[in-house]
Amino acid sequence: MAIKMPELPEVQTVVNGLKPMIIGKKIIRIKPIWHKVLENFNESIFENNPQAHEIIDVTRRAKFIILHFTGKILAIHLRMTGKLFVTKKNNIPIHCTVVVFFESGERLVFEDTRKFGRMYLYTDFLNIDSRHGIEPLDEVFTETWLIEGLKNRKRNIKSLLLDQSFISGLGNIYVDESLWYAGIHPFSKSNMIPLQNIINLREGIILILQKAINARGTTIIDFTFLNGQSGNYSKELKVFGKNKKPCDKCSDIIFKTRVAGRGTYVCASCQEIFV
Repeated sequence: MAIKMPELPEVQTVVNGLKPMIIGKKIIRIKPIWHKVLENFNESIFENNPQAHEIIDVTRRAKFIILHFTGKILAIHLRMTGKLFVTKKNNIPIHCTVVVFFESGERLVFEDTRKFGRMYLYTDFLNIDSRHGIEPLDEVFTETWLIEGLKNRKRNIKSLLLDQSFISGLGNIYVDESLWYAGIHPFSKSNMIPLQNIINLREGIILILQKAINARGTTIIDFTFLNGQSGNYSKELKVFGKNKKPCDKCSDIIFKTRVAGRGTYVCASCQEIFV
């Protein structure tokens, strides 16, 4: 099975775990082990000024973990294999790309086998917001918004849902699960999907994401959250990763195909193609 990038529930799980561990902590140093991990800033910014780098909140935007300071934010993207954990140990893991040192003596370690993960320093959310669309768990993600959004675009539905500038945070796993829930084949055109199926799609996206967050995400090959713990939502998956297995709804066999360049799981009996 291919490595899967953490999606909204996995990132939110990390945020939920980090909050009680690092809010109030003061950063005294950032040490990059892999030179490319600090995307747009130099580690010297965090030296000798712990009062200016007290973490006042930890949130999520799209697939970014956001550490808030007064007047700036540190945005962390895990990409495919990134993991964060807090420790007091001095040893550095073999795949560590950066260590954040706190005044308390603890450390936030960014471990990343493939070294795709990055940190970005911004003064506000403008850069992130300009590249990312609506949050699917926000109140503004209404039936009306989604109906208009799909009807005004003539795009493949899976490709559109994966587009982070349209809806942020969704990835391959939860798009497949949401389309199955709504009875929509991923080959469908967005503007051809009936009203009720769009309503069901919105309902499915919200329900599935909330359940996945409650289960601490889906563990697919590489994702674990703080200190090596695993998510449990993989036990609840209905279609993703179920190639040649019976569908929970109709017992017909699920098959794997490719849509938008991604491995895609479909029940042809339950998911209708709208073109």
